[in-house]
Amino acid sequence: MKVLVTGGAGFVGSHACKALALSGHEPVVYDNLSRGHRDAARFGPLEIGDTADKTRVREVLERHRPDAVMHFAAFAAVGESVENPLLYYRNNVTGSAGLLEAVTEFGPLPFVFSSTCATYGVPDQVPIGEDHPQRPINPYGFSKLFVERMLADLGASHRLPWVALRYFNAAGSDPDGEIGERHDPETHLIPLVLEAARGGAPIQIFGTDYDTPDGTCIRDYVHVMDIADAHLRALDYLIAGGASGAFNLANERGHSVKEVIAAAERVCGRTVPVKIGARRAGDPPALVGTAARARAVLGWTPTRSGLDVQIADAWTWLRSRNR
Repeated sequence: MKVLVTGGAGFVGSHACKALALSGHEPVVYDNLSRGHRDAARFGPLEIGDTADKTRVREVLERHRPDAVMHFAAFAAVGESVENPLLYYRNNVTGSAGLLEAVTEFGPLPFVFSSTCATYGVPDQVPIGEDHPQRPINPYGFSKLFVERMLADLGASHRLPWVALRYFNAAGSDPDGEIGERHDPETHLIPLVLEAARGGAPIQIFGTDYDTPDGTCIRDYVHVMDIADAHLRALDYLIAGGASGAFNLANERGHSVKEVIAAAERVCGRTVPVKIGARRAGDPPALVGTAARARAVLGWTPTRSGLDVQIADAWTWLRSRNR
C-alpha cells in the first residue's frame, strides 16, 4: 500500500515510516518541517506542507493517490501547551480539521490517528482502560481528544474508517541507529536524562511530593518501534474491515522519574546529576495503561518493553549523533 504519513519527519512518525517500508509499503511523508527533520524522511517521498492547508493536502492526495493515512503531525509538549494553549489548538485541532476535510472529500481513506493517554487526565484508577472517562487536564490532551471526536463524527457522517491509538510515553529509538528522538527544545524525560549523563545540564525533577512510592511522577514507557508496529497492525485491521475505535498502547508497568534516572545510570555506567524543582502544571501523578484490547483485537504485543532496553537504544542513538 501507499500511505500518507503526516508528521513523518518527526520522532514517532519517522519510525512508523521505517516500519511501513520494511513491510513493503510506501510511506509518503507530509510534513512542514517546523519540528521534524528532513533527514528523517528517508523511507519514501517527502512532500512539504501544513495539514491546515487543505488545498496543499488535496494536491498531495491527488498526486500520490494513497490507500490510507497515518496522522502524527502535532505539537506534543505538555508544558508548552499550558503556556501557549492557542498554539496547540491552532496546530493540532485546526490542522487536523484541514487534513480531515481534504481526506473526506478525496475519499474516506482508512485513517490511523496518533492519540495519547493525556486524554484521560488524572485517572480514577490504574491501569487505565479505554473505557475510562476522558478528562484532559492540559491543552495538549484536549487537542487530541478534539481530534478523536472529529474522527467519531466523520465516521458517522462520511463512513470514515478510523483508529485512534492512545499511547503512553514513547521512548527508545530505532535499534539500527538510523533515526531517533530529536526535539528542540527537548522535553522528554529519557533523552534529557541521557544528555545529563553525557555531561549536560542536570535533569530537573518536577516535584517529589506526589502520592507515589518515591514521590515522583510515574509513567508507562512504550518503545517507539512497538508503537510503529501497532500503527501497521491498526492499518491492516481497518483494511480488513475492522470497526473504528480507540486502543491503548501500553506496557502495563509504570516507572517513576527516579527509577528512570537509576536505570540510565545502570545502562550508561555514569552518574546523572539531578536538580529538584516544583511540580509542573498539567502533570498527573501516575499514568499506567492496560493494552488488553490492542492485544486481543490487533494482535499487538510489545517486543522491546524493558526500560533498560529502551534506554539502551536511546543511548546508542544519542552517541551515534555525536561521533
